[in-house]
Formats: sequence, C-alpha cells, structure tokens
Amino acid sequence: MRWNKKGLIYCANSATGWARSHAALPTPYLLNPDVIRIYCAFRADQNISRIGYVDVRAENPKEVIAVSPTPVLDIGEPGMFDDNGVVPHSLWQNGKELYLYYAGFQLGTRIPYTMLSGLAISTDGGHSFTRHQRTPITDRHDREPFFRTAAHVLREGDTWHMWYVAGGSWHPGPGKQLPNYSMKYLTSADGLNWPGAGAPCFEPEGDEFGFGRPYVIREDGIYKMYYSIRTHSKKYRLGYAESPDGKSWQRKDAVMQLQPSPSGPDSDMMCYSAVFTAQGKTYLFYNGNDHGGTGILYAESA
Repeated sequence: MRWNKKGLIYCANSATGWARSHAALPTPYLLNPDVIRIYCAFRADQNISRIGYVDVRAENPKEVIAVSPTPVLDIGEPGMFDDNGVVPHSLWQNGKELYLYYAGFQLGTRIPYTMLSGLAISTDGGHSFTRHQRTPITDRHDREPFFRTAAHVLREGDTWHMWYVAGGSWHPGPGKQLPNYSMKYLTSADGLNWPGAGAPCFEPEGDEFGFGRPYVIREDGIYKMYYSIRTHSKKYRLGYAESPDGKSWQRKDAVMQLQPSPSGPDSDMMCYSAVFTAQGKTYLFYNGNDHGGTGILYAESA
C-alpha cells in the first residue's frame, strides 16, 4: 500500500464565530459526482467543537468550493452527553436519509470528560442534521462507562456493523489524565439500537494506551480498518488492520507506510484517517498536528 502525500486542504482560521480553528475528523461524503463534502469539527472558544463541512473538487481535493457558513450539527442541550462538543465519525445513506454517527463530549469533575456516540439524521441531502434522540445510541455500559465513541458504521443486508473505541479508566499523564480504550465491535438490526457491550477486536500493546477513529471498508473480500494509535512515547500515528469477518483482526500497521513529515502541519502527529474513492482516485483524508488544529490533509493512492 503506497500513498503520496498531497498536503493541506483546509483549516479554519477566524478571530470570531463558531469555527475559529481546527478542521478535525474528516468524514467524506460524495455530494455529487464532482464534489466531495468533507464533514469535520470546527472549534470555537473553550475548544468546543461543532460539525460543519468543506466541499472540495472530487478530481482535485485541494480545490475548495465551499465551507459551511453555519453548523450542520450544533452542541446538545445543557446537561446532555454532547453539551461540550460534537465531532463526526461516519456516514451512511439509508434510503432518502443520511445517518451521521458522531461523538459527544461532556465535561466531568473527577475525570476530564466522557465521550459517547450519538446519531443525527439529514433529510435534505446532508445540508443539515437533526438528532435522532437527545441521548446516546451507545450509552454507558458497566464494562464501558466513560467511552463508547468513534463509531464507524457499515450496513450489509439486514445487519448493521459498528466498530468503535471503548474504555472505562484513566491514567496519569504529563500534566493531565489520559484515557485508556480499546477497539470494539457491535451489531444492530436497524442502525438505531445497539444493545449490549461490544466484543473486543484488539487491545493496546506495549507502549500503546488507546486508539482513535476506526474507518472500515470492505474490499477484495475482506474488511480493512484504518485507525489511529496513541502511545506514551509518540503522539498519534496511523494504523491498518485486516479481517475476514469484521470480528477477528490482524494488525498490519507497517503497511500504511505514512509517517510524520520533517516539518509542516503533520510533522508531530498523524491521526483520524478516512479512505474514500471518487473520480477513479482513492484518497486518504487525515489530520495532523494538534488533533486537527492544522486542518485537513490528504494523500492519494499510488
């Protein structure tokens, strides 16, 4: 697997408003044959994220066509699981509706925050989204009390698959607490109700303490997962795994062959990748330094 880095697409940079910085968790959707809409999380004051989009030319994603003037999904009501930020994770076209699976942040007092997964639905082609419900679709579970997030969803026949990260503990880090989480798998009959706790896909190893945003495609008869790896010695790096059934995974991280650049927006970190094909080209959209603080970058399959 070879990727050629193409550079920066877009980063918010405003002194005021709801999108003052960042463009995190790039989540692509084919708006029409010529335009890829990349949903992402822009930040405002207190690092609170709201979901907007960047429209780019499918043949050349460096050509930005439009940026959302208002959020397509705002933060939740005070006291709700998503009242301190929302970020996108995956999309699925279900008939005339577009399902947006997203993560919601809520601040804690004894722990920094919780992250749970919600669902918002668009009936206007992805221009705006309304919450399916005010509560999470993957709420707290006894084995996963703090994190049930980063949900990537695929539908195959009558089965909806979800891969996500989950955890229930924190550990001391340099100047702050750091979360512990592993990769999990769930199924649903309707994409709305996700009962029980997830089955483990794989756990952190060695210096690792968690994973970020799985993005799964099915290709060549196998499931392929692109994800991010958190370690104590390095900041986020990109990982890759394969599975014959979506449940048992073999990690093949070296296959990615993408490392931080010597300088620039991805010199310190690479994370939150999403693979997407349009106009006969396959792109890998990702974030670099500061968890998307330097914007959306991309690479193209060689």
